[in-house]
Parts: sequence; C-alpha cells; structure tokens
Amino acid sequence: MSSIFTKIVNGEIPAYKIAEDDNFLAFLDVNPNAKGHTLCIPKKEINKIFDMDEALYLGLMQFSYKVANAIEKTVPCKRVGMAVVGLEVPHVHVHLIPLNEMDEMRFIDKVKLEKEEFETIAASISKNM
Repeated sequence: MSSIFTKIVNGEIPAYKIAEDDNFLAFLDVNPNAKGHTLCIPKKEINKIFDMDEALYLGLMQFSYKVANAIEKTVPCKRVGMAVVGLEVPHVHVHLIPLNEMDEMRFIDKVKLEKEEFETIAASISKNM
C-alpha cells in the first residue's frame, strides 16, 4: 500500500509544494513544529533512510541543503534544524525546521496555520530556491 507521501508524489493528495525535481520533492509539513517546517522526500518510496543507495541518499542531502538555504532566506529564524525520524510515515523524509529555540525540534508543540498562510510560505520559499 502506498504511503501518504507516495500519494502526494502521484498527485492523489494535495500538498504545499516548495521544490521538485526528477527524484525529490519538498513540501510544507501540514502539522508543523514551526512556520516553514518542510519535508524533503525521495519520490521513490523507501521505508528507511539507510536502505537508500548511496547516490540517492547523497542526492536527498544535496536537495535538502538547497531547500534549507531557501527556508533560511525566507523564514526569520536563528537556524534551520534537520531531523530524520521516520517512525510516523514509512517513507524516507527529512524534516527541515526553522528554529528560534530548541523546543521547536521536539515534535510536541505544533503551530496552527491557515491555508492561505501555507500557500504564502510555500510560494515565498520557492522563490528563494
């Protein structure tokens, strides 16, 4: 059965897309830790990050690097944190989270945004890619 991320890649579920190429996709997390919280995924459904072949893994890191720099140019923050947890969705994903305090990396307190805010943030980050 396809993961929710594969359904996003296939266009079956909408997403606030930021960047995309042949192998990877970046979109806003709809349950964000902070404004601008972004997920970077390989389009190929792979459960665990270290099950990826080295080339795809390095490609995901390069793609995430570009997205993180765009986030930092767009969302006021002290830095962009990165986490790979992978327990909640069985599809490799890198969390890029704009940080002003450590608690924003804890995946406990969530930020509520309206649809228009998601759209504005996604478009703004995309422009800085």
